[in-house]
Amino acid sequence: MGTVPCVGTRRVESLSGVRRARNGGVPVLAAVLAAGLLSGCAGDDEPAAAPKATMIVPGRPGEPNRTVTAGPTKAAPPTAAEITFVQMMIPHHRQALEMSVLAPGQASDAKVKALAERIDVSQGAEISAMQSWLRQATGGRPGGGHGGHGGHGAPSAGPSHANMPGMATPEQLTRLQAARGEEFDRLYLNLMIKHHEGALVMARDVLAQGTDVVVQELAKDVLTSQQAEIVRMRDLLRA
Repeated sequence: MGTVPCVGTRRVESLSGVRRARNGGVPVLAAVLAAGLLSGCAGDDEPAAAPKATMIVPGRPGEPNRTVTAGPTKAAPPTAAEITFVQMMIPHHRQALEMSVLAPGQASDAKVKALAERIDVSQGAEISAMQSWLRQATGGRPGGGHGGHGGHGAPSAGPSHANMPGMATPEQLTRLQAARGEEFDRLYLNLMIKHHEGALVMARDVLAQGTDVVVQELAKDVLTSQQAEIVRMRDLLRA
């Protein structure tokens, strides 16, 4: 079996960009992808003088971020479970964007609008990084990226993704699209809580099965960030 192309240090760099995006640094993600992931594999056969990559790991609430420096390593190929996780998480994230882009024109609570904007920015950045990782991990084979531009694509609750944990049904999406004001706020928060809980199930599963440093760190980031957002959304529902 052949080796997986370009799945070493550059994959760590991609996650660094995603983590910065969660703190508002989306242009950093774009720069990382342009300079690292999307530059191709030219020169990867040269083992000498490869730069180290630094990951920014978000701290828990009230704690500072920490950095982890990873030197170049000969990474093992990602597991089938990790590839499946990324293939599923892309459309899962995309549905979160599909719901969140409705908030500016339909939500009544400014806090709900701010939360939706955060989800749109952070998960859009993660989609871009996951698509790039998947193209490299699968050698660019069809079906890896699930299409879409900038994380926003066609409606995502089709039959092929209906069984993913937490996915809203087409009927629920139709109700959300028609809702306005406080009704939208309540429906959006309830659907997004369920959606996030589904992502937590997927992340825990891959953490128990995988070994790839980028996928493992992404799964940990999903757990940390989406658990915090669930708490925030429940607080908004009680307010």
